[in-house]
Amino acid sequence: MKYFISGANGQLGREIRDSSVKYPDSVFEFHGSDFDIRDNIKLTDHFKDREFDYFINCAAYTDVENAEKDPENTFKINHSALKNIIGICNKKDITLIHFSTDFVFNGEKTSPYNENDDPDPLSVYGESKYRGEQLIIEECKRYIILRVSWLYSVYGNNFVKKIIDLSRKNDTLNVVSDETGSPTNAKDLAQDILLITEQKLNKDSMNVAELYHYANAGCVSRYEFAKKIVEYAGIDCKINPVSSGYFNFMAKRPKNSILDQSKIIEEFDLIIRNWDDSLQECIKNIVSDEK
Repeated sequence: MKYFISGANGQLGREIRDSSVKYPDSVFEFHGSDFDIRDNIKLTDHFKDREFDYFINCAAYTDVENAEKDPENTFKINHSALKNIIGICNKKDITLIHFSTDFVFNGEKTSPYNENDDPDPLSVYGESKYRGEQLIIEECKRYIILRVSWLYSVYGNNFVKKIIDLSRKNDTLNVVSDETGSPTNAKDLAQDILLITEQKLNKDSMNVAELYHYANAGCVSRYEFAKKIVEYAGIDCKINPVSSGYFNFMAKRPKNSILDQSKIIEEFDLIIRNWDDSLQECIKNIVSDEK
């Protein structure tokens, strides 16, 4: 298999790079900030004499708060730039692997969200990702869209690393208790992406055009999640529960963003770890890397 990975400097892109060593017979081409998916001329020129099986698009505008202040750039990256990628994938017979978010939902549902539930984003970020999904579904010949939630990793800037950093500097932290979701370890996601594309799909079944939900098994509130983070990191910090209105965020967050992963599990026979087990391993690696 031959892979082109955009956004390779982000936490998911770096986890895919780490996981790629398990597939020495495949070719991986990683591109970070050096490759702007908004530049259609550069994109077209790069692919002119190259052949790939998969375009894994990890490039995205993910700063939920700043997206409210910078909607133009948010939509350029999360929506408009996808036209360039779709054009390349359609022309070169490449399957697009794209990532969306739990923020496409309004959070009012009282049970986990499945792929058939209607999106109703509350924020600029959520709207930009939803419109990106729609564009792919309408125009891309072959694709897999993976909606993921509460992504974290040993790499990058994420909720887990923020809580560890803040709890080391403070005796107490206030964390929202009325938002519940499904944490996703980017390492597990990266491994399963390659498992699916390398082993579960083949040339005869690459006419796939599907949307899936992916997250670690189980669910937890932000507050309980933070408590587990400081516990597993061995930090003495008290976590206080507060309502989502306490922080006066510009961007509205869904109160419930639990994702139902049954479709992807059944279709590809995946075994997805529980969020708690996966979190413990990630924090162990974070602490170990700091020594």
